Amino acid sequence: MRARARLRRPVTHVIFDMDGVLLDTERFYTQVTQEIVGRYGKTFDWSVKGDMIGRTALDAARYLVETLELPIAPEEYLCEREAGLAALMPTAEAMPGARELTSELLVRGVPQALATSSSRAFFDLKRQRHAQWFAAVFRVIIAGDDPRLHRSKPAPDIFLLAAQDLGADPASCVVFEDAPVGVEAARAAGMQVIAVPDPAMDRTRYGDADLVVASLRDVDVETLNLRVR
Repeated sequence: MRARARLRRPVTHVIFDMDGVLLDTERFYTQVTQEIVGRYGKTFDWSVKGDMIGRTALDAARYLVETLELPIAPEEYLCEREAGLAALMPTAEAMPGARELTSELLVRGVPQALATSSSRAFFDLKRQRHAQWFAAVFRVIIAGDDPRLHRSKPAPDIFLLAAQDLGADPASCVVFEDAPVGVEAARAAGMQVIAVPDPAMDRTRYGDADLVVASLRDVDVETLNLRVR
């Protein structure tokens, strides 16, 4: 679907996923995970990763261990992975168009939230280079280990909590997501959703999205059908 198409319902609030949408961190997960599974003669590619992105760390770890039949516990994998990621995450760059789009929405007075499945500790590592940007743009930030959350994506809880903290009607929110489970979660929350998949992902997995774009650079704010309060 072309990015210039207009969302059907008016939008008053915007919610962003972080990994692969705002920050280029997914390649770090791939790099570190391949180093771990490679020791067991396994390959970590998008046929596996495509069903992991968007989930909490433990949910994704359980899926990985089961799918690749790894001789380690999910918790052991996470311990090894987090040690490797800790050194990489502070170097994360912004995804193309992310700063520009969020800054334009800020100028237009559109309230924005960030909703990530990452823990608060990992979120803090990832935002080190971007603290000023995030502080200026996002009124609400929800991390995956927020004590108010009881279910992870594809359940709608994280997006409903973001809308609640924004004081927004879920039906008036649009979510930017890169993961199929994130699209499913946004839909379950009653929100419109724009998918920004990794180029390696099968586009047919995003049939429930209102729009599918290659990059946030392809999003014209006029397509969001904004209704600023």
